[in-house]
Amino acid sequence: MRTIQNLPKINQKDFPLLENNFKNENKIIYLDHAATTQKPIQVLAKIDEYYKNFNANVHRGAHQLSAKATEEFENARSLIGKYVNANSTKEIIFTRNATEAINLVARSWGEFTLKENDEILLSIMEHHSNIVPWQMVAAKNKCKLKFVGIDQDGRLDFDDLKLKLTKKTKLVSLLHISNTLGCCNPIKEITKLAKQYGAFVLLDACQSLAHQKMDVLDLGIDFLAGSGHKLCGPTGIGFLWSREEILEKIPPFFGGGEMIQDVYQETSTWAELPHKFEAGTPAIAEAIGLAEAIKYINNIGLDNIKEYEKEITEYLFEQLSQIEGIEIIGPSPKIDPNRASLATFYIKGIHSNDIAEILDSKGVCIRSGHHCCQPLHRHLRINSTARVSMNFTTNQEEINTFIEKLKETISFLNINS
Repeated sequence: MRTIQNLPKINQKDFPLLENNFKNENKIIYLDHAATTQKPIQVLAKIDEYYKNFNANVHRGAHQLSAKATEEFENARSLIGKYVNANSTKEIIFTRNATEAINLVARSWGEFTLKENDEILLSIMEHHSNIVPWQMVAAKNKCKLKFVGIDQDGRLDFDDLKLKLTKKTKLVSLLHISNTLGCCNPIKEITKLAKQYGAFVLLDACQSLAHQKMDVLDLGIDFLAGSGHKLCGPTGIGFLWSREEILEKIPPFFGGGEMIQDVYQETSTWAELPHKFEAGTPAIAEAIGLAEAIKYINNIGLDNIKEYEKEITEYLFEQLSQIEGIEIIGPSPKIDPNRASLATFYIKGIHSNDIAEILDSKGVCIRSGHHCCQPLHRHLRINSTARVSMNFTTNQEEINTFIEKLKETISFLNINS
């Protein structure tokens, strides 16, 4: 059995939840990082610091607490801008999550821009968050949705993409990394092709932001949606990046306080970017906590994270491939070396929920179901799958224990089926 090299420089005690036992005598093995990541104590302490030491509203108060809260909040925006290589902090819009970010684009840009018979191009592997908002826009504006398929290896079918891109295509909205197939889509090449038809490009980066470097300028995209809780940050915070010239032209999503310049009885004018899109009191503690999470990731180094996760993913696939009857969907690390550090699988005759529930009783947490990707599962003619997903906190011993417990679970279910 080979030993994983390139171990990231982290202290496991930074993640207190991973030290817990819960129902089991052993430490819990958390393998559901694609759903949400655990939070280091540095993030928890920063949120606690805000509420204890400078809890106040931002942008509105002249007193010292508000000034401190505003400084920390805007520093968080600046850090996120640097993290994705934005041109300006004005291009970073705080949202509750990536879903809201995509809905903001759908409502403010989509409903404002798209016309009857315009086409929106998605892929069959999209998360529901990048399908449903566009269904709503298409119904309202009488647009047409098209879906790009996948090839036999479980990657985006680039030939199908070329076939479905036309002069009617106004938006290509794709995830960067699939939360189910694990494949990494060639966004830079896709964007270059889309621009030849004058289409805008939105990137759902939820599964990639914590695992590899992101450069919105190099990718050439127009919108990016990100989620804090998948970046070792708090829940309830996400962000939208878009080019300043786009954000200046489109109307706001929500109306209310903070996003206005002047309000009259009959009409109002909007605040400057980014506040035009941030109505009401924002998630202040959450934004500050997200910034602390990004600092934590930067301290480890995204290149180090990517290298380690690549190696442990290869090891996971090697171990899973030795289990009789298991079917893994999505490309192997040999086919897609940039794929996510996850594996989604099923076993004929055994329901994935049964696998997940028994593993949970053994202290191993994985995901089961359709992973908010029902169209993909229907396309593959699979009712549900089990998914094990890792990040830089996952170690080789945990994978070995998972494999051992998975074999025990399959044997038990086969005997009792």
